[in-house]
Amino acid sequence: MDWRSAIKGFRNYLRLERSLSENSIEAYTRDIDKLQQFAESSQPALKPDVIVLNDLRLFLQWINELGMIPSTQARILSGIKAFYKFMLMEDMITADPSELLESPRIQRKLPDTLSYEDINALISAIDLSKPDGPRNKAMLELLYSCGLRVSELTELRISNLHLDIEFIKVVGKGNKERLVPISDTAINALQQWLLYGRVHVEVKKGEEDMVFLNRRGSRLSRVYVFMLIKDLALRIGLQKTISPHTFRHSFATHLIEGGADLRAVQEMLGHESITTTEIYTHLDRDYLKSTIIHYHPRS
Repeated sequence: MDWRSAIKGFRNYLRLERSLSENSIEAYTRDIDKLQQFAESSQPALKPDVIVLNDLRLFLQWINELGMIPSTQARILSGIKAFYKFMLMEDMITADPSELLESPRIQRKLPDTLSYEDINALISAIDLSKPDGPRNKAMLELLYSCGLRVSELTELRISNLHLDIEFIKVVGKGNKERLVPISDTAINALQQWLLYGRVHVEVKKGEEDMVFLNRRGSRLSRVYVFMLIKDLALRIGLQKTISPHTFRHSFATHLIEGGADLRAVQEMLGHESITTTEIYTHLDRDYLKSTIIHYHPRS
């Protein structure tokens, strides 16, 4: 079996059976491209269906020598495991060479967060007298109220707003949909933008359902949201490097600190694994202490 046909089949599998977005498919393909590059530089060159466990270990050693950090190596390994799982399902191989391949040890970095006062200061720094003021306020309120990813914010549609029951439908990674509660404060800011700001924008064809538009009537870019938050941080003299994702981290952390159930936070964030959500418990020692006292028999 040649690499070209194997990768083509893998891409179709990711698109049709796993319903992944084109961005995710491209990311997986880049991972397999690296394996192909290593395999074809070997002596003799290796086809995808003849690679064995030791070859994959040598590949991990190769990308490590290229200077890739453990988290990048782990992500590449995840792509390779998905690739061989596909090949095994399609009977292209009889055994999965990646099954016993161990992932490099990753030191988990705790995410930066903002205090409630920091968030209020950032939102208060928005100039509401400008045409884009109500829109920018609504975006930041949504980032914090709903814990959205920046792409989920910029792709939010009017048809997915259910403000009468205080929920919005969010389309996350892999086009997975979830319902997220929205606070009264965020609803009010959103309505101010929709009723008194967005109505004055000449909307481009095809963008009629988008919530957030720029002055030319097109959906906002992710870069704009990053730049807006950095500008507001400078304006209030905030000595932290922040991004839209910092609002998402703060949303989760404040919920955990308030005693929210970890499974509920996982659902609202759209995390596939609760392990990803668990990192927020490390930010609150009081939460950990109270959990041990409440549940441990020796307490």
